[in-house]
Amino acid sequence: MSISIREVLELLADSGGGSTENGVDGLEYGDPDTAVKGIATAFIASQPVIARAKSLGVNLLITHEGLFYSHFPPGEQIAETVVVHEKKRRIEQSGIAVYRYHDGIHRSRPDGITSGLVRELGWLDKLEGYRSFAAIIRLPRMTVAEIAAHVKSQLDLRQVQIVGDRTMSCERIGVLVGYRGGGNPAIPLFEQENLDLILYGEGPEWETPEYVKDSLSQNKPRALLILGHAASEAPGMKYLAESLQTKLPDLPVHFISEEPLFDSL
Repeated sequence: MSISIREVLELLADSGGGSTENGVDGLEYGDPDTAVKGIATAFIASQPVIARAKSLGVNLLITHEGLFYSHFPPGEQIAETVVVHEKKRRIEQSGIAVYRYHDGIHRSRPDGITSGLVRELGWLDKLEGYRSFAAIIRLPRMTVAEIAAHVKSQLDLRQVQIVGDRTMSCERIGVLVGYRGGGNPAIPLFEQENLDLILYGEGPEWETPEYVKDSLSQNKPRALLILGHAASEAPGMKYLAESLQTKLPDLPVHFISEEPLFDSL
Protein backbone atom coordinates (compact mmCIF):
# COMPACT_ATOMS: atom_id res chain seq x y z
CA MET A 1 0.00 0.00 0.00
CA SER A 2 1.44 3.36 -1.04
CA ILE A 3 1.59 6.45 1.13
CA SER A 4 1.95 10.05 -0.04
CA ILE A 5 4.30 12.69 1.27
CA ARG A 6 1.25 14.51 2.61
CA GLU A 7 0.26 11.45 4.66
CA VAL A 8 3.76 11.09 6.10
CA LEU A 9 3.72 14.74 7.13
CA GLU A 10 0.31 14.27 8.74
CA LEU A 11 1.79 11.37 10.69
CA LEU A 12 4.56 13.68 11.92
CA ALA A 13 2.02 16.33 12.88
CA ASP A 14 -0.04 13.79 14.85
CA SER A 15 3.03 12.75 16.86
CA GLY A 16 4.33 16.32 17.37
CA GLY A 17 3.56 18.89 19.99
CA GLY A 18 0.75 20.87 18.42
CA SER A 19 0.45 23.47 15.69
CA THR A 20 3.59 24.81 14.03
CA GLU A 21 1.63 27.22 11.84
CA ASN A 22 3.76 30.23 12.78
CA GLY A 23 7.05 28.33 12.91
CA VAL A 24 9.63 27.24 10.37
CA ASP A 25 8.37 23.72 9.59
CA GLY A 26 7.21 23.06 6.06
CA LEU A 27 7.71 21.25 2.76
CA GLU A 28 10.43 23.27 1.06
CA TYR A 29 10.70 21.17 -2.11
CA GLY A 30 8.45 18.57 -3.66
CA ASP A 31 4.79 17.77 -4.39
CA PRO A 32 2.88 16.62 -1.28
CA ASP A 33 0.80 14.18 -3.36
CA THR A 34 3.86 12.23 -4.57
CA ALA A 35 4.02 8.60 -3.45
CA VAL A 36 6.88 7.98 -1.03
CA LYS A 37 9.51 5.47 -2.16
CA GLY A 38 11.74 5.88 0.87
CA ILE A 39 12.57 8.34 3.64
CA ALA A 40 15.80 9.71 5.04
CA THR A 41 16.25 11.92 8.09
CA ALA A 42 19.23 14.16 8.79
CA PHE A 43 20.28 17.04 10.99
CA ILE A 44 20.69 19.33 7.97
CA ALA A 45 20.19 19.04 4.22
CA SER A 46 23.77 19.69 3.20
CA GLN A 47 24.74 18.84 -0.35
CA PRO A 48 26.53 15.63 0.74
CA VAL A 49 23.35 14.58 2.59
CA ILE A 50 21.20 15.24 -0.48
CA ALA A 51 23.61 13.24 -2.64
CA ARG A 52 23.54 10.38 -0.11
CA ALA A 53 19.73 10.43 -0.02
CA LYS A 54 19.65 10.18 -3.80
CA SER A 55 22.07 7.24 -3.76
CA LEU A 56 19.80 5.46 -1.24
CA GLY A 57 16.85 5.82 -3.61
CA VAL A 58 14.67 7.79 -1.21
CA ASN A 59 12.49 10.65 -2.37
CA LEU A 60 11.63 12.32 0.96
CA LEU A 61 14.32 13.93 3.12
CA ILE A 62 13.27 15.16 6.57
CA THR A 63 15.77 17.63 7.94
CA HIS A 64 15.94 19.50 11.23
CA GLU A 65 17.69 22.73 10.30
CA GLY A 66 17.21 25.12 7.40
CA LEU A 67 18.48 24.62 3.88
CA PHE A 68 20.05 28.00 3.35
CA TYR A 69 22.23 28.98 6.31
CA SER A 70 19.56 30.74 8.36
CA HIS A 71 17.00 29.67 10.95
CA PHE A 72 14.30 31.64 9.13
CA PRO A 73 14.02 31.98 5.34
CA PRO A 74 17.14 33.89 4.30
CA GLY A 75 17.09 37.53 3.32
CA GLU A 76 18.05 38.71 -0.12
CA GLN A 77 21.75 39.10 0.67
CA ILE A 78 22.02 35.35 1.34
CA ALA A 79 19.28 34.14 -1.01
CA GLU A 80 20.91 35.75 -4.06
CA THR A 81 24.36 34.23 -3.57
CA VAL A 82 25.73 31.88 -6.22
CA VAL A 83 26.06 29.04 -3.68
CA VAL A 84 22.35 29.22 -2.81
CA HIS A 85 21.35 29.28 -6.50
CA GLU A 86 23.52 26.26 -7.24
CA LYS A 87 22.23 24.35 -4.23
CA LYS A 88 18.63 25.01 -5.32
CA ARG A 89 19.48 23.71 -8.80
CA ARG A 90 20.97 20.50 -7.38
CA ILE A 91 17.99 19.88 -5.09
CA GLU A 92 15.55 20.34 -7.98
CA GLN A 93 17.69 18.08 -10.16
CA SER A 94 17.71 15.37 -7.48
CA GLY A 95 13.92 15.05 -7.48
CA ILE A 96 13.97 14.70 -3.67
CA ALA A 97 11.30 16.38 -1.58
CA VAL A 98 12.71 18.21 1.45
CA TYR A 99 10.65 18.76 4.59
CA ARG A 100 11.96 20.83 7.47
CA TYR A 101 10.88 19.37 10.82
CA HIS A 102 12.16 21.63 13.56
CA ASP A 103 9.39 23.08 15.70
CA GLY A 104 7.16 20.01 15.76
CA ILE A 105 9.76 17.61 17.10
CA HIS A 106 10.87 20.13 19.73
CA ARG A 107 7.25 20.65 20.85
CA SER A 108 6.57 16.95 21.36
CA ARG A 109 6.54 15.77 24.98
CA PRO A 110 9.17 14.88 25.78
CA ASP A 111 11.10 16.97 23.27
CA GLY A 112 12.06 14.45 20.58
CA ILE A 113 15.52 15.92 20.02
CA THR A 114 16.40 15.94 23.72
CA SER A 115 15.01 12.43 24.13
CA GLY A 116 17.12 11.23 21.19
CA LEU A 117 20.30 12.60 22.76
CA VAL A 118 19.53 11.02 26.15
CA ARG A 119 18.97 7.68 24.39
CA GLU A 120 22.16 7.94 22.36
CA LEU A 121 24.14 8.69 25.52
CA GLY A 122 22.72 5.55 27.15
CA TRP A 123 21.23 7.51 30.03
CA LEU A 124 17.56 6.53 29.90
CA ASP A 125 17.96 4.56 33.12
CA LYS A 126 19.65 7.60 34.72
CA LEU A 127 16.85 10.00 33.73
CA GLU A 128 15.18 11.84 36.61
CA GLY A 129 12.78 13.68 34.34
CA TYR A 130 12.26 16.19 31.56
CA ARG A 131 11.74 19.91 31.82
CA SER A 132 10.29 21.85 28.89
CA PHE A 133 13.78 22.53 27.51
CA ALA A 134 16.06 20.04 29.30
CA ALA A 135 16.55 16.55 30.71
CA ILE A 136 17.82 16.02 34.26
CA ILE A 137 20.19 13.09 34.72
CA ARG A 138 21.53 11.57 37.94
CA LEU A 139 24.75 9.61 37.46
CA PRO A 140 26.88 7.66 39.89
CA ARG A 141 29.72 9.96 40.92
CA MET A 142 31.97 10.58 37.87
CA THR A 143 34.53 13.24 37.05
CA VAL A 144 33.97 15.79 34.31
CA ALA A 145 36.74 14.08 32.32
CA GLU A 146 35.07 10.66 32.68
CA ILE A 147 31.71 12.04 31.54
CA ALA A 148 33.40 13.80 28.61
CA ALA A 149 35.08 10.53 27.57
CA HIS A 150 31.72 8.72 27.73
CA VAL A 151 30.00 11.41 25.66
CA LYS A 152 32.75 11.36 23.02
CA SER A 153 32.57 7.58 22.77
CA GLN A 154 28.76 7.39 22.58
CA LEU A 155 28.46 10.17 19.99
CA ASP A 156 31.65 9.31 18.09
CA LEU A 157 33.09 12.80 18.57
CA ARG A 158 36.72 13.81 18.20
CA GLN A 159 36.43 16.50 20.85
CA VAL A 160 34.16 18.34 23.26
CA GLN A 161 34.79 21.66 24.98
CA ILE A 162 35.08 21.76 28.78
CA VAL A 163 34.63 24.72 31.12
CA GLY A 164 35.63 23.98 34.71
CA ASP A 165 37.80 21.51 36.59
CA ARG A 166 37.95 18.22 34.68
CA THR A 167 38.69 16.33 37.92
CA MET A 168 35.52 17.64 39.61
CA SER A 169 33.08 14.94 40.74
CA CYS A 170 29.57 15.22 39.25
CA GLU A 171 26.24 13.58 39.98
CA ARG A 172 23.40 15.81 38.76
CA ILE A 173 23.54 16.83 35.10
CA GLY A 174 21.36 18.97 32.87
CA VAL A 175 21.15 18.05 29.17
CA LEU A 176 20.18 20.82 26.75
CA VAL A 177 20.26 20.47 22.97
CA GLY A 178 20.95 22.91 20.16
CA TYR A 179 21.13 26.63 20.90
CA ARG A 180 19.91 26.35 24.48
CA GLY A 181 23.26 27.04 26.12
CA GLY A 182 22.71 30.76 26.58
CA GLY A 183 22.54 32.36 30.00
CA ASN A 184 18.79 31.96 29.99
CA PRO A 185 17.80 29.09 30.39
CA ALA A 186 21.10 27.45 31.41
CA ILE A 187 22.08 29.65 34.36
CA PRO A 188 18.75 29.43 36.26
CA LEU A 189 18.72 25.67 35.59
CA PHE A 190 22.04 25.26 37.41
CA GLU A 191 20.60 26.77 40.59
CA GLN A 192 16.99 25.56 40.43
CA GLU A 193 18.04 21.94 39.90
CA ASN A 194 21.23 22.04 41.98
CA LEU A 195 23.29 20.80 39.02
CA ASP A 196 26.98 19.98 39.01
CA LEU A 197 27.32 20.03 35.23
CA ILE A 198 25.36 21.11 32.16
CA LEU A 199 25.88 19.55 28.75
CA TYR A 200 24.62 21.59 25.79
CA GLY A 201 24.98 22.13 22.06
CA GLU A 202 26.05 25.74 21.81
CA GLY A 203 25.51 29.23 23.20
CA PRO A 204 27.30 32.58 23.55
CA GLU A 205 30.68 31.99 25.18
CA TRP A 206 30.36 35.16 27.29
CA GLU A 207 27.15 34.02 29.00
CA THR A 208 27.00 30.57 30.67
CA PRO A 209 30.75 29.85 30.44
CA GLU A 210 31.52 33.14 32.21
CA TYR A 211 28.90 32.32 34.86
CA VAL A 212 30.64 28.99 35.50
CA LYS A 213 34.03 30.71 35.70
CA ASP A 214 32.70 33.17 38.31
CA SER A 215 30.98 30.31 40.19
CA LEU A 216 34.35 28.60 40.51
CA SER A 217 35.90 31.84 41.78
CA GLN A 218 33.22 31.83 44.52
CA ASN A 219 34.05 28.22 45.43
CA LYS A 220 30.80 26.91 43.91
CA PRO A 221 31.91 23.94 41.79
CA ARG A 222 30.16 23.79 38.41
CA ALA A 223 31.18 22.67 34.94
CA LEU A 224 30.08 22.67 31.29
CA LEU A 225 30.45 20.26 28.40
CA ILE A 226 29.83 21.87 25.01
CA LEU A 227 29.15 19.43 22.16
CA GLY A 228 28.31 21.64 19.20
CA HIS A 229 24.84 22.18 17.75
CA ALA A 230 24.81 19.29 15.28
CA ALA A 231 26.35 16.78 17.69
CA SER A 232 23.61 17.51 20.23
CA GLU A 233 20.67 17.35 17.82
CA ALA A 234 21.55 14.71 15.22
CA PRO A 235 20.71 11.85 17.67
CA GLY A 236 17.13 13.15 17.81
CA MET A 237 16.82 12.84 14.03
CA LYS A 238 18.30 9.34 14.23
CA TYR A 239 15.63 8.46 16.78
CA LEU A 240 12.98 9.95 14.45
CA ALA A 241 14.12 7.58 11.68
CA GLU A 242 13.76 4.61 14.01
CA SER A 243 10.30 5.76 15.07
CA LEU A 244 9.16 6.24 11.46
CA GLN A 245 10.48 2.82 10.50
CA THR A 246 8.33 1.28 13.23
CA LYS A 247 5.24 3.16 12.01
CA LEU A 248 5.96 2.57 8.30
CA PRO A 249 7.45 -0.94 8.18
CA ASP A 250 6.95 -1.33 4.42
CA LEU A 251 9.10 1.69 3.57
CA PRO A 252 12.89 1.97 3.80
CA VAL A 253 13.79 4.66 6.35
CA HIS A 254 17.38 5.81 6.84
CA PHE A 255 19.24 8.22 9.08
CA ILE A 256 22.07 10.04 7.30
CA SER A 257 24.93 11.12 9.53
CA GLU A 258 27.82 13.40 8.65
CA GLU A 259 31.38 13.93 9.81
CA PRO A 260 31.77 16.70 12.42
CA LEU A 261 31.73 20.12 10.78
CA PHE A 262 34.66 21.61 12.71
CA ASP A 263 38.24 20.44 12.99
CA SER A 264 41.07 21.88 15.06
CA LEU A 265 44.77 22.37 14.43
